[in-house]
Amino acid sequence: MATVAATPAQGVRRPGRGALVVGVLLLWLVAATALAGRWTLPLAPADLTWLHERLNDLNDWVGLHRNSNPVFVYGLNQISDAVGGLITFLQHLVSVPVFPRPVPQVGWLGVVALMTLVAGAVGTWRTALLAAAGFVFLGLQGLWTESMDTLATTAGAVLICLVIGIPVGVWAGISPRFHRLLEPVLDFLQIMPSFVYLAPLTLLFLIGPASAAITTVIYAIAPVIRFTAHGIRTVPPTNVEAATSLGATRWQRLRTVQLPMAGHSIVLGINQTIMAALAMATITALIDAPGLGKTVLKALQTLDVGTSFNAGLAIVVLAIVLDRTVAAAGRRAEAARDRPAWAAAARPWVLSGGAVVAVVAVYLSRTYLWAAEFPTTVGGTDITVGSDIARYTGQVTDWIGLNASGVTGGIKNFVTLVSIDPLQDLLTSSPWFVVMAAVAGLALLLAGWRTALATVALLALLIGTGVWQDAMATLAATIVGALLVLALGVGFGVWMARSPAVDGLVRPVLDAAQVMPAFVYLVPFLALFSASRFTAIVAAVVYGAPVAIKVVADGVRAVSPSAVEASTAAGSTAWQQITKVQLPMAVPSLVLAVNQSICYVLSMVVVGGLVGAGALGYDVVSGFSQGQLFGKGLAAGLAIVLLGVLLNEITHAAARRERVG
Repeated sequence: MATVAATPAQGVRRPGRGALVVGVLLLWLVAATALAGRWTLPLAPADLTWLHERLNDLNDWVGLHRNSNPVFVYGLNQISDAVGGLITFLQHLVSVPVFPRPVPQVGWLGVVALMTLVAGAVGTWRTALLAAAGFVFLGLQGLWTESMDTLATTAGAVLICLVIGIPVGVWAGISPRFHRLLEPVLDFLQIMPSFVYLAPLTLLFLIGPASAAITTVIYAIAPVIRFTAHGIRTVPPTNVEAATSLGATRWQRLRTVQLPMAGHSIVLGINQTIMAALAMATITALIDAPGLGKTVLKALQTLDVGTSFNAGLAIVVLAIVLDRTVAAAGRRAEAARDRPAWAAAARPWVLSGGAVVAVVAVYLSRTYLWAAEFPTTVGGTDITVGSDIARYTGQVTDWIGLNASGVTGGIKNFVTLVSIDPLQDLLTSSPWFVVMAAVAGLALLLAGWRTALATVALLALLIGTGVWQDAMATLAATIVGALLVLALGVGFGVWMARSPAVDGLVRPVLDAAQVMPAFVYLVPFLALFSASRFTAIVAAVVYGAPVAIKVVADGVRAVSPSAVEASTAAGSTAWQQITKVQLPMAVPSLVLAVNQSICYVLSMVVVGGLVGAGALGYDVVSGFSQGQLFGKGLAAGLAIVLLGVLLNEITHAAARRERVG
């Protein structure tokens, strides 16, 4: 009898991880239904907690002691003045008149010539032509001064990033201990939504170009540090050992071996830092940053889709020119090797001639008004195209709004009723301890017990911010947006990976979409769907999809061709290859796509607080506009950071677990 009883017991299978996840979700639904509306930690929009009042007191104290406390007088104020002086200097060069001159030091003709020369010197004639055409187009859009303001602010911030970031990256590259200490800081900087930087930094540095540049530096410095450290660490040890055996000192090894061999990685880091700095161009307009961001923000406030699109297009053009120029610098060695002998011999003469032309152009732009201010007419004919772009874009949007309002309204209502409302109701009406237990249980199953403990700690801190319900509403919107982004990422990513032709057509569009500022996405969707949570989520999906699509495409493409060929030989259909071979073998990339989707969507959903998304984004905006709510806005910013850290930790830990498995 004992033997008979043991046999079935041995055949009992433990439930898999997927079944356990479903079980946790079902228990959550049961508990939420039974205890709906209890212990949900609600807080009215005008109500403040003890923490919010203390943060308001801190704001008042800073205002009283800004010009007397040594920390400000000899520290923060000096930093602000130095950064502000740099930005002002750059603006006087290209965008702001310097008394008694009625125009900047270098006019449009000089700027175009200098940028063309730089692009040609680090790249090819195609790069130079792109730079010239791009900068002329900025003037034809009627946005020359605004574009130069953006260029000056971005250039100043990037310069500070490089001066600080490259040495720090080198240190992290040669010191494993310092790298381990620095890595969590860089992770924190990169997952923190850009919107959240504004409140604490304006508390320290007030509003204005200096505060905007400092905000941009903090947001954009992580890539150059990370890429520089990566480049130094990946230099082959044999090269370093060879230099050491020849008697080279540590400085000589760094200067002659490690930095040259890490050059390509450093250039990639510079490129990513520039893109991040441009992405902040519109966000920092909220704290009085000059340039195109102000144009976009004003258009957002007045629902002027055409003007917003025109200004956003200018930022994209500026980003593309800078991206291609820096990328060409990274490929400089390869381009030199591929250059024919006659072209290599002629290149110094061509660059010398270009330098002469640039000097003449700068002289003309300092001497003649026609070369200083970008012309709007030639022979009495208007040559600007910005007003036409704005008008046609506005007409298209208006036509869609008039003729497709039933479709757009139906889509909004369907998605809201089917996905947004149920998930938000589940998160906001469940008792706080039920949400904490359920999320910690999911973290335990997906990522391990350490992540589960970290989840409990982060949710406890989230409760301490006093904005629990708003945080749950933001979390619901983030989850819905991330799922939609992941669906697009898998669909288009697999398609691109399996079709080089599709990849060639879609990837340039994705690259352009990635440099479009976050605010620019809001205006057309606001016109189509009006102010609502759905509008913010749709904008977030469009904002986050390019990254997810490219991550999935690259991951599926990296699957071993022999595995795909083996499945083909076994008679698998295309669908079976995708579902049974390529996607399972690309799971780490899929998890990374989930992580990136969450980070991008969270960042955009928060910005959506400006267009009716409410929740934490609204709290942050209210903190800017209403002094008595400053503390609550700052606490909401902290809650956003905690959500970002929580989601990032769970997805990263899940990715590590999948790689180990």
